[in-house]
Amino acid sequence: MGILGMTVGYVLFSILHFFQFVLAVTVCGLYGVDLQRARSQGKYIDGKWVYAEVCGGLAALTAILYMVPFILRFAAVTIWSFVLFVLWIALFGLFGSMYIHEDPEGNGDIQRMKNAVWVDLANALLWLIGFIGSAAYWWTHRERRSRFTGRASLGRNASTRSRSTAAWTA
Repeated sequence: MGILGMTVGYVLFSILHFFQFVLAVTVCGLYGVDLQRARSQGKYIDGKWVYAEVCGGLAALTAILYMVPFILRFAAVTIWSFVLFVLWIALFGLFGSMYIHEDPEGNGDIQRMKNAVWVDLANALLWLIGFIGSAAYWWTHRERRSRFTGRASLGRNASTRSRSTAAWTA
C-alpha cells in the first residue's frame, strides 16, 4: 500500500525528514541572530554559535538529500544519521550547560537561547529516531538479489560458495 505509488515507509521517512529540515532551519535562524549582531557590530564571533550553524546547515542539507527515495537504501545513511545525532547531542550539551539554568529576567535574547536549547534536543531526538528507523530499514531490506535477472536470492553472504573448495580440486 502507498500513496501515489510510494510505500508507507517512504512516506513516514519523508515526514520525519521534513520535520528534521524545519527544525534545522529554525536552529540556523535562532543562532544566526547572534552571529549577525556580532558581525554588524564588529565583535568577536564565538565558535560555539558557528558550530550551531554548521550543525543546522548539515542537518538541513542531509534532510533534503534523504527525501530522494533511492538514497535511503545505502548503509551510509544509517551511519551519517548517527553522526548527526551525536553532533546535535553535543550542541544540546554545550548550550544547555550555558542556558538551561539561566534566568531570563525579561531578557528576550536569553529566552530565545533557552528555547533554542530545547529545539536542539528535539533535533537530536529526531535524528535518533531517523538513525533507528534507517538501521531497521537497512536490516530488514538487506537481502540481495542476483545482478542480472533479480530472481535469485543471494542471502546474507553472497561471496561464499555452497560447496567447499576441496570438492573442486579433487
